[in-house]
Amino acid sequence: MPLDPQAKTVLDFLSQGASLETLPLEEARASFEKLSATAQPEFVENVEDRTIPGPDGDIPIRIYNPFTEGAHPALIFYHGGGWVVGSIETHDSLCRSLANLAQCIVISVDYRLAPEHKFPKAVEDAYAAAEWVAENGADIHVDTGHIAVGGDSAGGNLATVTAMIAKEKGGPSLSYQVLFYPSTGAGIPSESQRENGKGYFLTTDMMTWFAGKYFETFDELQNPYAVPLKAEDLSGLPPALVITAEFDPLRDEGKAYADELEKAGVDVVHSCYDGMIHGFVSMVAFISKGTEAIEQAAEALRGAFRR
Repeated sequence: MPLDPQAKTVLDFLSQGASLETLPLEEARASFEKLSATAQPEFVENVEDRTIPGPDGDIPIRIYNPFTEGAHPALIFYHGGGWVVGSIETHDSLCRSLANLAQCIVISVDYRLAPEHKFPKAVEDAYAAAEWVAENGADIHVDTGHIAVGGDSAGGNLATVTAMIAKEKGGPSLSYQVLFYPSTGAGIPSESQRENGKGYFLTTDMMTWFAGKYFETFDELQNPYAVPLKAEDLSGLPPALVITAEFDPLRDEGKAYADELEKAGVDVVHSCYDGMIHGFVSMVAFISKGTEAIEQAAEALRGAFRR
C-alpha cells in the first residue's frame, strides 16, 4: 500500500524540524514534549498524579479513572521514546483515550530514562510499578484480578518484558498485553529497517542514538529483557495484541515477536496498519487510523477483562 496521505502530511510537517538524534539531549526531550502537545486530551472523570516506591527511589505515576465508584480492571501503560525521551505528559492524550474507550483504569508510569539511568533501570521501574499496582490495587480502585500491561515502542518493550519477569517470578498475574509497534529486536537487522530506515519519522539513525544511550555494552543485546526476541521461552505469557505500521522500521520485529508468541502457544493477534508510520496512535489529531488502532486495543482489553 502507498503511504497514507494523512501520514504524509504529518511527515512533511515533521521534516521542517530537526530530528531528535541531531539535538542535544535536553533539546531532544523538549522537542518530543512539544510535538506531543499537539494532541487534544479527552476528559476523564478522575485523574491523579502520585508517586510510588521504586527500587531506587519514588516513581511518578498518573492514574486515569473513568469511574466514580467501585473496583475496575486496569492497564499499566509505559510510554515510548526510545527509553531516552518521553514522559507521562507526552502520552497523556493516548492514556485518556484508552481509559475511556476500554472502560478501565490506566496507570501511566514515568520510569527512569537513559542515559542518566541505563538498562536495566527502566525495566526495574516497570516491573516495580506492576508489583505495586497488584499489591495496592484496592487503594486506587483496581480489580487486581484483571490487570493488563501495555505501551508503545520502547514502552511496548517494557510492557512485554514486565510480563516476562512476572511469569518468571510467579506474579503479578497479568491478563493481557497491548503492544503498539514494540521494540523487540534491537540490534537485529530487518527488511523493514532497510525499507523504512529514513524518511518515516523514526529512523535507523535515531534508533542507533537511542540504543547508544540506553545500553552500556553490546552484550546486553543478548538479554531478553533488552531484546525480547532473544527469549528462549515465551510460553505462559499473557495473551497479546501487537499493532505494527507498514512504514515503520520496527514493523518486522513486531511481527516476528507476534509469530514467536504464537509458536509458544500464546493467544496473539497481530494487526499491521497499511500506510501508517511509527507513532501513529499518538497522532490521532491528524491521522484517523490512529483512532482505529486505539479502538482495536480498547476492544481487545474489554474482551480480556471479561474473562
